[in-house]
Amino acid sequence: MAKTEKKKLGSYPLLSVVFSTALALFIVGLLGLSYIQTIKLSAKIKSKLEVQVFLNKGIKQAKTTQFKRELALQPYLLDPAAENIKFISKEEAAKTFLSDTGEDFSAFLGDNPLHDAFTIRLKEGYQNADSLAMIKAKLSKNPSVFEVTYVKNLADQIQENFAKVSVILIGLALLLFVVVSILINNTIKLALFSQRFLIRSMQLVGATNQFIQKPFILRSVWHGLLGGLVASAALLGLLYYAIYNIDGLSTLYAPKEIGILIGLMCSMGILVSFFSTKRSVKKYLGMSLNELY
Repeated sequence: MAKTEKKKLGSYPLLSVVFSTALALFIVGLLGLSYIQTIKLSAKIKSKLEVQVFLNKGIKQAKTTQFKRELALQPYLLDPAAENIKFISKEEAAKTFLSDTGEDFSAFLGDNPLHDAFTIRLKEGYQNADSLAMIKAKLSKNPSVFEVTYVKNLADQIQENFAKVSVILIGLALLLFVVVSILINNTIKLALFSQRFLIRSMQLVGATNQFIQKPFILRSVWHGLLGGLVASAALLGLLYYAIYNIDGLSTLYAPKEIGILIGLMCSMGILVSFFSTKRSVKKYLGMSLNELY
């Protein structure tokens, strides 16, 4: 006669639970990765935004040098400051204009109407419309400055579009978190269903509720962590494949943020599995024998 294999308290199908948990967490991770890439892309576009500071005509070299020193000390300048301040003389500007348009305005004007200028790049946090307006107002008060300009519409558009994308992604993330929690919860409930009579048998021999719950909870924490690690590995695999095959995507790589995302995915797997298991076992502990059938 074949020997019947005894069920171990706290055991349930490993593969189905881990796979379902990993799949659910992978979807959340994919959304989180999209949000990180959106932030990096927005920051990259903003970092290219330049402010042009035109100087008054006839300003002496000493004054220009002094103004550059003062500019380099400003807190809003992108580090390193020396590399993010560029001086463009009016002669250079005239040559660029001639190269781009083929027209030499100095030939018929008899003079170069352009101004010496500095172009500067700003730190993240100073690239929004309000900060740009503040910087413009402050620089315009300097007696050496003729005019301060930047592409206002671009700054406004970047800020507006990023705000819209952030709201959509955060809303989807919250919705997915609820869906994932329900999915993992139902998966664990189905897995524990086969253990309901074993739970009752342990109660009948005098085992405490805490003693019965412990192996289920420990196993669920392990399964949640394993699901998070599998999902993270799949997400990283997809990311590196995309970086290898899509030009320019490597510039949006953010290891620190991705590390935080992986930590959140594993934590989510552990916490959802823990509370789902605890709730499910407690439910079976409170059922009567008739309700178990």
